[in-house]
Amino acid sequence: MNKKIIVNENIELQELSTEHIMPIFTTIDSQREYLREWLPFIDYTQKPADSEQYVTSVMDKAKLDGELNTAIYYCGEFAGLIGFKNTDKENKRTEIGYWLSHNFRHKGIITLCCRKLIEYAFDELDINRIQIRVAKTNYKSIRIPERLGFTYEGTERDGELLINGFTDILVYSLLKENKMIALVRRISIFTE
Repeated sequence: MNKKIIVNENIELQELSTEHIMPIFTTIDSQREYLREWLPFIDYTQKPADSEQYVTSVMDKAKLDGELNTAIYYCGEFAGLIGFKNTDKENKRTEIGYWLSHNFRHKGIITLCCRKLIEYAFDELDINRIQIRVAKTNYKSIRIPERLGFTYEGTERDGELLINGFTDILVYSLLKENKMIALVRRISIFTE
């Protein structure tokens, strides 16, 4: 049975499975211009079979190394994806990657989901280091690791090729010993 993680009364994370192929593809297909600014794979997702290939590869990787990738559901509607990538079990580190449908912005969904995955990574997977990498000019996404108390470590020059050319990538990290920073901040994030 696929894992489900309750984030709060409105948000649920469902481990990716074949039932998510069409919601993923439909969202990408209907929001190409919005999503393609920061997600280079959008132009290569042209038919449902492309989303199927992605989901299948993620499911295979989960069996191999336990990486958790999930569909985000907000009030029962598909809202986007979030999960771990580039996990290195030997060195106990991972990265959180995410994208969100235009229709669900400005609700704090990604921040809340990241917090839940931080808890899961440190407590269930025995991870020591989590990083989030963000394009230098993706200001809304940059606020997420900053809100959660991640430490800015540096810039990967020309770290990713986006639709308009190379962009610098900002690297943020959170260590297990600093976990409480991310969890305590839950009180003030949405009251500011």
